[in-house]
Amino acid sequence: MSLQNVHVLHVHQKVTFMVNRYEVFADDNGKPGGQVGFAEQKRLKIKERITIYTDSSKSQVLFEFNARKAIDLGSGYDVTDANGQRIGLFRKDFAKSLLRSTWHLEQPGLPAVTGAERNKWLAGFRRLWQWIPFIGDAPFPMRYHFDFVAENGAPVFSVDKKTWVRDHYLVTVQDPGVDRRLVIAQAVALDALQSR
Repeated sequence: MSLQNVHVLHVHQKVTFMVNRYEVFADDNGKPGGQVGFAEQKRLKIKERITIYTDSSKSQVLFEFNARKAIDLGSGYDVTDANGQRIGLFRKDFAKSLLRSTWHLEQPGLPAVTGAERNKWLAGFRRLWQWIPFIGDAPFPMRYHFDFVAENGAPVFSVDKKTWVRDHYLVTVQDPGVDRRLVIAQAVALDALQSR
């Protein structure tokens, strides 16, 4: 089955000492099936660049996303295929994200897509969490969810955090035209870049 025909993905993050590791699996009857993506994010990088490989052997690049600027307050991330051809871009809406994390996604030939946290109250609580002494440095324990919709309000995809402690996400794609590589890039970015 080609990646573009996959409608449900599982994204799992594993934290190690120096890197965050992401594994992406196609759904198999509600459980992770075959691996379709693998990435490692080195910590403390000034300019973010994450390469997604087809599997953990890292022998074949699937795509990568690269920050346009070293300090990014909304300039965006370009997503390119293994040959450096542009797939699309995503960017955080810095102003709207002060209250409720909001992202914009663009793919050539498709309407612009906006994604925001589903629950505005939980979004507010996440903001407060960061300011609680000692506790604010710990990972946010609540599950959060993002819905991405087209300009006309049609659902494109959603990202649901499924676990309390470990970062496991279920990605459901409703729009058959959206490039799955762009969806995976955004799903990984929600975890890797959310606090920025």
